[in-house]
Formats: sequence, structure tokens, C-alpha cells
Amino acid sequence: MDIPPNVFKAYDIRGLVDSELNSDFAFETGVAFARFLQIEREPATVVIGEDMRPSSPLLAEAFSAGVTSQGMDVIRIGLASTDLMYFASGKLGLPGAMFTASHNPAEYNGIKLCLSQARPIGKESGLLTIEKFVREGSPITLRNVGIEKHQNMLEEYVDHLLTLVDLREIRPLKLVIDAGNGMAGYTAPAIFARLNCEVIPMYFELDGSFPNHEANPLDESTLVDLKKAVKEHSADLGLAFDGDADRCFLIDENGEGINPSFLTALIAERQLKKNPGSKIIYNLISSRTVQEVISENNGIGLRSRVGHSNIKKLMAETGAIFGGEHSGHFYFKDFWRADSGALAALHAIAALGTSKASISELLASYSRYVQSGEINTKVADVQQATEIVKQRYSSTEVEIDYLDGLTVNGDSWWFNLRPSNTEPLLRLNVEAKDQAQMQSIRDQVLALIRN
Repeated sequence: MDIPPNVFKAYDIRGLVDSELNSDFAFETGVAFARFLQIEREPATVVIGEDMRPSSPLLAEAFSAGVTSQGMDVIRIGLASTDLMYFASGKLGLPGAMFTASHNPAEYNGIKLCLSQARPIGKESGLLTIEKFVREGSPITLRNVGIEKHQNMLEEYVDHLLTLVDLREIRPLKLVIDAGNGMAGYTAPAIFARLNCEVIPMYFELDGSFPNHEANPLDESTLVDLKKAVKEHSADLGLAFDGDADRCFLIDENGEGINPSFLTALIAERQLKKNPGSKIIYNLISSRTVQEVISENNGIGLRSRVGHSNIKKLMAETGAIFGGEHSGHFYFKDFWRADSGALAALHAIAALGTSKASISELLASYSRYVQSGEINTKVADVQQATEIVKQRYSSTEVEIDYLDGLTVNGDSWWFNLRPSNTEPLLRLNVEAKDQAQMQSIRDQVLALIRN
């Protein structure tokens, strides 16, 4: 099958509806996924979930037809957040597929795939094989067609989440939740109806055209309405979810965004109190605060490359109980090592609800450094630009590593420069002890790569 070159990404499949992703593509991908699962000796039933985008049901139906054409069965769980699909994969012990383009604009859709027990499938762990099968086409074989059935798992998902975080003794809280017209508008009502919380909903109507703002909390402009609402309602906490609700971002009672690394540190501290001496994973653009908090609580911190496949793989290899990414993804061993925005939010609510402090007071001790945020720069030659930066800093008293791009560690600062997987971009993250030092390092590195 002739397909665009960049539809198969590092961790999932994503592209423009109709011109790149259509029913024919979804059918062929379903066939290819079934072939891959047979090679991997996976169970012969696939769980399929879908988000609220208008194209998702049609694509999921075509994909299901492709899977069943190979003699495998399908369980359609219908509307779902990505972590609800992971729950279904883990609970039922089956491989899964989720139709979503996450935080991408309305004209996109995509497919996230996993093996049974929600084990990740990335470029190096299956996506390249599936892409090869799609491009080459699959031989026609005579076999019985599999069976498709439907099963709603929302309440079981909520039941499971509430066994993982103790929320029985929390004080009354007022929350503003911005679902961004995404899948949190489906899952949040079922979850928060059981908590001692007053919920002020924002944009809970499922609408894949995203009429209010894109469901992408990484973009500060999408948080304007939520920040305003938190202050207007004198809320204790604001929650912002992305389109498929596998990521969650927090807004404090003053209407200020909370650094995702602070939530990683908070959950790590909570988990280590229950499991002393355990391993915690954080990606290498997380704040130094995270490693410091892990050490202060007698845990073992492990740095990881960016990306869910990398973190889930490292969790499986090391037995780590929790992993956090600065992008707002949080991974839990007791949730099949999968990421869940809802579960991360429940940990924050439990910590806040069992404290007399506000959320800003609760997290104040984690505010130890200043970060630049991620800065993207187009360059003609990624390797050459990186080498120029490396040569500039090799002559100074720093530590350099290449775990994911180039990381340079000074005594009170660090920066990471890593290439994009799909574009001629370099992504820069800088952290330092104070604003002046951060800006100085940031401007030095940007000058090197842009000149």
C-alpha cells in the first residue's frame, strides 16, 4: 500500500484524516497488526477504543474488519480515554488499539498500539514491522472471520483507579476541570462523582472539532480559560487534560501553572513512603528537583530517554514503581506501567485533600530551580549544530552524556539538546539555579546553533 513516509511515528501512528489516514489504511493496518500479533504469539483478541473525533468510529470499524479478516476476535470498548484502553488491555490481558490523535488539531487522527498487559509498541518494538506489512501488503488467505463484540469498561476502570489511591478521608475540595472537549469529558464525571469534591466542569462536551481551544495543555494559550476560572471560583485546584486524557496538568489556587516536574516529585515522594527504597524513573528533561526528592526519600532515581516506550521498557527491566515525564505523562507499576492522567490527578488530590495547606504551599519546597521550557530551532544540519555545542562545552569543567541527544551538566545548571524524530529541529531545555544564569546558558547555546 502506498502511504506517506511520516505516518508511522516513533511511538504511534498519526496523520491527516482522508489524505493520510482513511478507511483503507485503517483496514490494512488492522491486517498488519493481526499478523504482527501472530508472530509475537499474542492472544487472538484485540481491544479497540476510540476518542471523540468524527473520524474515529469509521477508522476503528475498518481496523476491526482488518483484524477479524485474519481470524482474530475484537472487543470494541467504544468511547475511551487512552488510559481506559490501557486498563482494558491490562485487565483482560489482551493487545489493544486506541484511535486518537491526542493533542493534535481536529484534522488529525491516529492509532496507539500495545501488546497484552498494556506493554508498549514503539518503532523499535513492533511499529517498523507493522509499517513494513502495511507497505508490502498482506497475502490473501482463506480462514474463518473473527467475531466482533462490544463491552463498556468505564465503571470497571473507575473502580480500579480508586483502589490505587486512598481518597476516603480527603477534606472537601473545589476543582475546576478543563476537558478541552476531549475524552476527560467522558471519564471525569464517572471518576469525580465518587469523590468529596465540588467539580466545576469546563468544555466537557465531546467535540473533536475543539471549538474552544486545542486540547493541548503544553500550549500555555490553552490554559487561559482554566486559570481565570480557578481564580473566579476560588477553587483549590485546576486540572487540564489533553485530547485523549492520558496527560494531566495542574493549576494552583492562584491561577498559576504547576511545573510537571513538581507533580513527578510529589507522586514519587508519596510512592516512596509506601515502598521505601524503590526505583523511580524520570526523563532527562525533568528538573533536578526530581532526583533530589527521590534521594531525600531514600529512593533510587533512574534517568530515561524521552518517550513512553523508553520509560515503560526501563520500568519493566528495573521493577521501578513509578515514572514521570516533564511532558505530563505519568506511569504507574500498579497500572500495568501505563500512563494515566486521571491517576496522576488523583494522587495530587489525595495529597492536597489530606493536608491543610494549599497546593502552592504543598509544592513550594520543590521550587528550587528555573527552567527555560522547551525551545525548538530549525537547523540545516542537526549533527553539525550539536557538534558545535559539544566542542564549545568540552573545554569547560562539566559532565557530558549522550543518553538522549547531548546533555551538559554544570554545578548549578544543565541543558539538554536533542533532535526531533521527524523534523530538522533541535529541542533545547535549560535549567539553572536562578533566572539570570538560566537565561545566560540558554542564550549562549541558542547563539551557537542559530549562527
